[in-house]
Amino acid sequence: MKTLQQFPYQQVLVLGLARSGEAAAQLLYDSHIPFKINDITPFEENKIAQHFESLGVEVITGRHPLFVLEGVDLVVKNPGIPYKHELVNEAVKRDITVVTEVELAYYLVDGPIVAITGSNGKTTTTTLVHELLRAGNLNPLIAGNIGKVATQVVREQSNGQPVVMELSSFQLKAVEQFKPDIAVLLNITEAHLDYHETMEDYVQSKLRITENQTDDDLLIYNHDDSVLTKSIQTSHAKSFPFSVSGSYKEGIYVDNGMIYNQGEFIIDTKDISLPGDHNLENVLSSIVVAMEFNIPNETIIRVLKSFTGVKHRLQFVEQVYGRKIYNDSKATNISATIKAINAFKEPIVLMVGGLDRGNEFDELIQNFRNVKYCVAYGQSAKKIQEACERQHYNALSMVENVEQATIKAYENSHSGDVLLFSPACASWDQFKSFEERGDMFLELVHKL
Repeated sequence: MKTLQQFPYQQVLVLGLARSGEAAAQLLYDSHIPFKINDITPFEENKIAQHFESLGVEVITGRHPLFVLEGVDLVVKNPGIPYKHELVNEAVKRDITVVTEVELAYYLVDGPIVAITGSNGKTTTTTLVHELLRAGNLNPLIAGNIGKVATQVVREQSNGQPVVMELSSFQLKAVEQFKPDIAVLLNITEAHLDYHETMEDYVQSKLRITENQTDDDLLIYNHDDSVLTKSIQTSHAKSFPFSVSGSYKEGIYVDNGMIYNQGEFIIDTKDISLPGDHNLENVLSSIVVAMEFNIPNETIIRVLKSFTGVKHRLQFVEQVYGRKIYNDSKATNISATIKAINAFKEPIVLMVGGLDRGNEFDELIQNFRNVKYCVAYGQSAKKIQEACERQHYNALSMVENVEQATIKAYENSHSGDVLLFSPACASWDQFKSFEERGDMFLELVHKL
């Protein structure tokens, strides 16, 4: 496995363990670079910390004292730890460089990087790009929410293998030198304001994906997104637009249900297996990446006809007595659920709810054009009910949890309906992750 060579930092603090912190710590240990670990989980409950202490690494757990910054010239923080955290804030004040493990991964790369970000569609696009490159016999590697973190993946890279990375705003906010050969900006919608605090900070964090790109690199962006179209003007990369609006005819675009790349017909959207118009953004950007790697059109078309998506992302579960059931647990914000609703023409029985992040749900209710019934659950159920009242939508039930929501949704559905689990909220009021939430929904569906 590769290790860090000619690393410019002398003493590193790994702040927060979990998957990314553990991978960063292992890389630093294998590279013989001095470092220490600080993690909030108490030592007696922290197997990762126990492991590294047994290797002779200094470990401080259970709290975040400021003295851990003494002698440190680099902090590698868990992406989920915000900059307003006292320790991170103090590191910035002391001019200590703060990064995420993606930055460490960049020191190891010896092949092309495809980096993908956006408020919605990152995982689906990352997976589709990986499938396209694999079908083109390029032996690509993949890093992101699915599978291994970037540092682990890049350590296994050899012979110039392409690496396809899914990157969040949390990761991108803390990069310094990271520069992808191809960057994909899918969309920008209001999200994670509990972390970023302002929309401006969120947008600027996303844009860091192209900050270090040069005119030798490529930026693929959504021309239909006015925030992106305006913001990318500062990028030095070659830009390539995609559009699903039907009114823009440059780059790669959709026109009357057909996909064209710079005027050349590629595929009829009816032949694409991924459901929903919103997935066309993911498809268009993925096609451009594949073409940059000179993958033949026939190979691209074959993959698009067979690729059905990713677990928990508008995933078709099964048909129960004429009802088509979909698991979209990854829809952790309102815009993602609106896109899921718009993917169907059939009547929908919708299950929504989860962590209350302070959002109002009026925009969601305004898009209930074919939602015949809604079941709200969890911490945000009351706010959803209040939004329904303001929007004069009455076909609503409130329940406590996903199990009750699934039963109630089924009871209010008929053959020909779509049962759509697309929560529009984060999962953390009742679950550790959207995956755990989606897995429970899958189990409940199989019991219907």
